[in-house]
Order: sequence, then C-alpha cells, then structure tokens
Amino acid sequence: MFARTLNRAGRAFAQGSRSMHAQTSARKATAAGTLLTGVAALGFYGSGASQTEGGNVPGIVGGFVAGAALGGVAGWSLKGDDSTQAKFAKYWPRKIMILFGAPGAGKGTQAPKIVDVLGIPQLSTGDLLREIKTQDTPLGKRVASLMDKGALVDDDIVIAVVKARITEADCSTGFILDGFPRTLAQARAVDAMLAATGDAINNIMVFEIPDAELESRVVGRWIHKASGRSYHVKNAPPKSQKLDADGNVIKATMKDDITGEPLMVRADDTKEALVKRLSDYHDKTVPILNHYGSRGICHTVNANQAIDKVWTEVEKSLK
Repeated sequence: MFARTLNRAGRAFAQGSRSMHAQTSARKATAAGTLLTGVAALGFYGSGASQTEGGNVPGIVGGFVAGAALGGVAGWSLKGDDSTQAKFAKYWPRKIMILFGAPGAGKGTQAPKIVDVLGIPQLSTGDLLREIKTQDTPLGKRVASLMDKGALVDDDIVIAVVKARITEADCSTGFILDGFPRTLAQARAVDAMLAATGDAINNIMVFEIPDAELESRVVGRWIHKASGRSYHVKNAPPKSQKLDADGNVIKATMKDDITGEPLMVRADDTKEALVKRLSDYHDKTVPILNHYGSRGICHTVNANQAIDKVWTEVEKSLK
C-alpha cells in the first residue's frame, strides 16, 4: 500500500509539473518523480518491512529519504536549461496569440520583441501564401493561380496553410498569428481548426491609438521585410539613414540595423491608402474583438506613448 501511495505521489508530482512547465520540462520532472517513487519503494521492501505486519519503520523512512534525495538529484540533473524553465514559469501557458492594431499602431515594432522573449514564431499569412505559391504542388498551383489574378485566397486555403505550418517544431510552445484572422468568419474558422487539437487562442493584444496620430507614423515608415522590424524616418530612423542637401532620405542608405539588409516602403503606406485601411480595420476588427471579448483574453495596450512604455504594457500582458 505504501508503494502505491508513493506511486500516486509520483504521478501527482509529474502532473503538477506538466501544468507549470512546457512539455519538455514535464518529461524531465516525470523522470525525477518516477525515480523518487522507485527508490523509495525499493527502500521500503528492501528493508524487510513487507515481512512483518507492522513493517520496518526505519527502513520505510530511510528508503523514502534516499528516494527523495536521489529523486531531487535526478530532477536537478534533468531540468535542462534554466532560462527555458524560467521562461515557461513566467509566461505559462503556451501562447497562441493574435495582434490587433490599426496601420501604424506599433505591431511591427513590438512583435519581434515578443518573438525574442517567448521564442515563438510570428506567422504572416501573406508570407506563408507566397511560399506555398512557389511550390509545385496542387495547393501551390491553386494559390499561384489566385494570387496571379489578384484575387483573394479562399479562407479554407489559408486555414489549410496555417494548419500545416503550426505542426512544425518551432510552434510547439506557441505562435503569433499575423494578418489573420481579419474577419469574424475567419476567426470562427481559426477557432474550429485549433479546437480539433484541443487548442485555442489564449492571448489577444490590441494596440489602441487615435486615428489622428496614425498618418504621421505611416507616412515615412520603412520595413525590414524578413523580420517585420519597422523604422520611421523621423521617429525611429535606422542607424544607416542619411539625408541629401534638401533633407530628403537617400533610399540606398536605408538598411536594417541588425542584418544590414535593405529596407522597403509598403505600397499602401500613403496618406490616401490609409483612409481605406482604417475604415476596413474598424469595420472588420470590432466584431472579432466582440467575439473573443467574453473569454477574458483580450488585452488593451496604449500604443500612443513611447516605445519602451508600450513594451512595458505588452510584456505585462504576456504573463
């Protein structure tokens, strides 16, 4: 009976660890808990306790102490990287995120920091579709046909692409959906896709800023396409930026601070295009937020302040 009790304790120990750490950490904790149980049981039976009705109390205690000690040593040796353990303890549970915000709200500035802190990928549906388009597969050909015509890619295709992507190893501890969902129908499709594997969106970050502040942010913005890092000729220029005699940006000097690769300007980062983009954002995003609002997973961030202060709010909402 004592061995069964120890076995139950070992399982409880492992289950508790699973709820507080990522899967890798849980497996290590399970091993430590199992070793504790086994050695304690060995001490119990080896002491001769099972040979007498009352049992050998010193043997029981000694076995348990030995098991606890060796189990602790095993747990320590198996625990792996301390920074990884601390990260999961701090930011548990696994993050499946959506970032919302009007054009220029600061998502492109803050998202790479979230990626660095959590170690999870930012999945741009646009980038995923462009990658699929180059593949010689039935899906790739279908996507290419639609995109070459300038037609919208069907929601079921986007869902299929995202579904395949999130099965990759780098998504095992979470991921950020970028640019999707954009409509209530898409949000419901994402919910159904995740529910099939027992998952769900559990963190929605909403970057709020008055529309009047956005024009100055959008016009003059430069982007590093591969990473999503965002710069601005006035508010956050790259270190390489140089101006000509008239105070205009010399395009050849606009390079990413990290990689040194050329930056780009989005075709729709203009005053005229911003009007329609804002209209689409407000019309389509509010219903999505209402859809998720009752779940208590939406976090509002005041994006109309200094970048470091915005990050303080972002990091707080990750915990």
